[in-house]
Formats: sequence, structure tokens, C-alpha cells
Amino acid sequence: MTTTESSSGARRNGAATRRINRTEMRLGSIEKPAKVVVPPPIVTHVRSPSPEEILESLRFMFAVGLECSNPVVDGGIRVDQLEATGHYVHWKKDLQLVRELGLKYLRYGPPIHRIFKGPGQYHWEILDPVMLEMHRQGIRPVIDLVHFGLPDWLRDFQNPDWPKYVAEYAGAFCDRYPWVRYYTPVNEIFVTAQFSGAFGWWNERLMSDHAFVTNLKHCVKASMLAMREILRTRADAIFIFSESTEYVHPGSPKMVPRATFLNERRFLSLDLLFGHDVSATMYQYLLHSGMTASEYQWYRQQADLRSHCIMGTDYYITNEHVLREDGTTIGAGDVYGYYVITRQYFDRYHLPVMHTETNRVSNVAVEWLWKEWMNLLRLREDGVPIVGFTWYGLVDMKDWDSALTKQRGHTNKVGLYTLDRRPRKVAREYRKLVENFASFPISSSKFPILTA
Repeated sequence: MTTTESSSGARRNGAATRRINRTEMRLGSIEKPAKVVVPPPIVTHVRSPSPEEILESLRFMFAVGLECSNPVVDGGIRVDQLEATGHYVHWKKDLQLVRELGLKYLRYGPPIHRIFKGPGQYHWEILDPVMLEMHRQGIRPVIDLVHFGLPDWLRDFQNPDWPKYVAEYAGAFCDRYPWVRYYTPVNEIFVTAQFSGAFGWWNERLMSDHAFVTNLKHCVKASMLAMREILRTRADAIFIFSESTEYVHPGSPKMVPRATFLNERRFLSLDLLFGHDVSATMYQYLLHSGMTASEYQWYRQQADLRSHCIMGTDYYITNEHVLREDGTTIGAGDVYGYYVITRQYFDRYHLPVMHTETNRVSNVAVEWLWKEWMNLLRLREDGVPIVGFTWYGLVDMKDWDSALTKQRGHTNKVGLYTLDRRPRKVAREYRKLVENFASFPISSSKFPILTA
């Protein structure tokens, strides 16, 4: 595992032991009075799809992501990757690059900390131009409502009130942009809980099982409440839950029981989301870590929501770990790889799958792109319903070699384009891949979720 690649479960390709410049580079000022006049939505109705649009929805979903993480780190410093990578200045160019790649799908996280200023208070004016341009260019966004951070007024992920307010935000977002169909309510719930509640790196910066479970259960609850709100306006909404697919290898016979426990715990976020009953060991762990039996039952009662879901699988070379005898972990590399680990997740949930994140540093990026694609094709051939593939991200990132905890301005060369918006070799290779498989169907299987 190198120190130039980002960390496991997030924008990884960097060491797993991972202040923003507060000069405003913005689409519109966010320093507005609390009460703002909200103009009408950009698109005021949702028409029935045409036959051509229905046919398009059956094609494979090639996508790219814009890195949009915004956690708060030590010192109360907000990390804003959209600012650090220049998106607030170059957003028009970024959207143009998406189309130049031949892509229509874009994983995009509007900056919730800049937009959602309080209950019922939204600064949509900083997002309207971007959404309008996406709509004009025919880009279909997959909207990340929460991507590792919350607005300051909601404090952090331990706050029990934040899920209901994020659900309110989700409903308001859907009302304003009703043409958006695809959402990721909370990105990488497992990683959010791990980095904020267990590792002490982000947001609440705690290190306990209780904090981990509290963070995780709140993220799942927020996702479910947000889904309910969005479905009130858009009954055909699709939720793509981007989650880090992990695996822990025991580094000695003594570590086998602990590795077994961790390999069960990695499923907790998706178990709660998708209505999969946890094992007795995990149930005891949840109760011991602050979840009540009635809370657990509430999650079980939301299982109907899974019919609107796609399981997004994120895989980086740092997703596999070796648990050493002293309790520390090191990166294992891609021992099992995307095929084996994704198969483990699919066999558990039996939901359509989208590869929602991957990357490698530029000198090995092309090789990695084709390796992930071949793993994906093999899964598809073996009956796993794969519906899409994503390179994350469009442009290089900053400071993921320290998991955003040290703001040193290090550029992580994992994008299809440099921060100057110049194409890397992997951009040309990805475009070639997309062109060659342009008419690729989502699968030989049928998905009511996509065709309803």
C-alpha cells in the first residue's frame, strides 16, 4: 500500500492511516440572511418517459463521480473537496468533460453544508445553475445528499435529530429538481461510521463501539426517511447505495475469531438498509453498543424500501486488510479482488449491483480500469445482475493520502483529468471502453426497479 493513493472505503488509493482555504470560490454567495426567497423550481413537472427514454434506461450505466466529501476534521476545520479540486470555479468545464467522455451518468454531491442553512432554509441559488446545465446537457445525476459531512447547525452524526432534517432536505431537493431520479441518500455509511465513530478522524471524532453504532444507525435511519420523502414526489425514484466492500484477512491463527467478527460487522449498514436479519453475534453487539430491540425492529419494518434499491459496491486496492497479531492492520492489496468480494455481498442481498467507485494512481490506472472491468464482466457472466460501472473521480483529489485529516495540499493523481482539466491516459482508455460497450444492456435479467 503506497502513501500516494487514497484510503480504504472512501477515495482510497492511499494509506489507511489517513482547513480548507476559506477563501470563497463559489457559484453564488452563501453569506445570505437566514430567510431567503425561493424561486420556482427549474423544472416544474415530470412528464411520462418516451419509448426512447425507456429503451435508454435499459442500457448499461457508465458513470463518473465528482469527489464531494465535506467532513469536519480536527480543529473544527471543514474539508470541502469540491472547493479543493476547483469545481466551484470550473463546474461548467467539469460537466462538459462528462459529456466528452461519452457519459450520461454523474455521481454528484451538492454541498449540503452550503445549501441547507437551517430548518426550511435552503440556498438553492448556488446549485441552480449547475442543475440547469446538467439538465440541458442530458446528464443524469446520481445525487449524494450526504457525503461524509453535515451542516454545522446539525453538529455531527451522533445527533439523533439530524436524520429527520436530512429527510426534510431530501424532500425539498426532490420538489425543486423533480427530474432527478437517482439518489444516494447517505454515501458509504460504513465508512462514515468507521472514520467518525471508531477511528476518531472526522466529525464527532470518537473511538468506541457505541459511537460507531450510533453513527451507523442514524445514517441508515436518515437514508430510510429520505427515501420515503423522495418517493412521495417521485414514485419511480431509484436509490443507489454506494458502500465500501471490505474484507479482513487474519494475519495469524490467533486473529481468526476477530477477523470473523469484523467480516460480519462490515455488513451492518446494508443489513439494516436492506432488511437482512443480522446474526446472533451481531445482534448482541448492536444491543451492547446502544441500539435497542425496538429500534432494530423498526429497521426490519422498512424492508419494503429495498425494492427501490441498487447495491452500489465500491472497491479500491486498499479495501482488503490483514489483521496482525498485535491488533493493527495493514493493506493486503487485491487478494480476492472485486469479483470475490462483490459476490459475497450479492449472495447476501440479491439486489442488482452497480460498481459505484474505484480508481488507482495514474501510473497504474489503465491496468486497474481494465482489471475492474474484467471482474465486472465475469460477475455478469456468472449471473450477477450488474447494471453499471463508475470511475471515481473525474478530476484528481486532494489529501486523501491522510484520509483528509492533514490539509497539506497533496494532489492524489487518481482522476481521469488533472486539476488543470487535462486528460490522463486513463481518460482516453475509459472513453474507448464506453464507446465499445455503448449498447451494452444492463443484464440478461429483468429488473422491475428499472423498467417500472
